[in-house]
Amino acid sequence: QVQLVESGGGSVQAGGSLRLSCAASGYTYGGNYCMAWFRQAPGKEREGVAFIASGGGTGYAYSVKDRFTISRDSAKNALYLQMNSLKPGDTAMYYCAAAPSEKYCTYAVAFYNSWGQGTQVTVSS
Repeated sequence: QVQLVESGGGSVQAGGSLRLSCAASGYTYGGNYCMAWFRQAPGKEREGVAFIASGGGTGYAYSVKDRFTISRDSAKNALYLQMNSLKPGDTAMYYCAAAPSEKYCTYAVAFYNSWGQGTQVTVSS
């Protein structure tokens, strides 16, 4: 498994921006993997926000498309999520996750076998 540590969460006002980071260590699945950001608000299920495949393909949930951007730095084993135009509905704990193949690049929680501890994002109106 991969060890994942998120950072960059915080409290912002609506319309603001945050950049989340995820540092990966340990076995990083070689050249075939999927990395993703999920979030979970109190009382709600964990939901996928964005993913990026080892080949570079990306996907976004409809609710964040055109506002959030997922990226990675392979040399640093790092994953990022740039979040712009934040809304109160984006308030949640954000988790970084890794899956051992590009074929798992979906929003299905069960496909990801490595998770970080989460970083809290709070957006006030």
